[in-house]
Amino acid sequence: MNKGSMLRPEEIQAIDSWVAKMGKHHFFETTTQRMTSATKTLNLQYEMIGHGYNRIVYDLDNGYILKVALSEVGMVANANEAHIYNNCREEVRKYICPVSEYDSGWIIMKKMDTSVRHVVLDYMKLIKLEIIFLKYGMIPIDLRIANVAFSEEQEMVVIDYGLFTMDLKSPVFRWFI
Repeated sequence: MNKGSMLRPEEIQAIDSWVAKMGKHHFFETTTQRMTSATKTLNLQYEMIGHGYNRIVYDLDNGYILKVALSEVGMVANANEAHIYNNCREEVRKYICPVSEYDSGWIIMKKMDTSVRHVVLDYMKLIKLEIIFLKYGMIPIDLRIANVAFSEEQEMVVIDYGLFTMDLKSPVFRWFI
């Protein structure tokens, strides 16, 4: 457990309980069934602001969001986001959502402005962002408009990069660097 965590000990315990229970679920459950089971077990007092098949997102109402895994893929995505943020090159860090803290089954990230992404569908910026990631040894799997937001400086920032891979030693990337 993180001593300086934004989460209270009982919230971390609830997440741990869900993670233990999560492994007992069958793969054929629908997203709604999995989410309902998770929200009942978690019983968090935060507003749920989004979800997918693999993770549920809560607004911590302090400028940060909490992503809780709903599946093994969600566990991997959380761990991957933490790893990428803490180990990527500085040149790409400004294009990914900052990670504040993480532990088994959850991650806390800065809350970004997602309201703009539906108004400004700038696919050229998205393609340029993909090229930047590739140049610095990251493979931006699942990079799409739904997974980006904008910083205060109006820079496009990826808010869901749990499926990205980072391979700086790959021969494919040597000619970029």
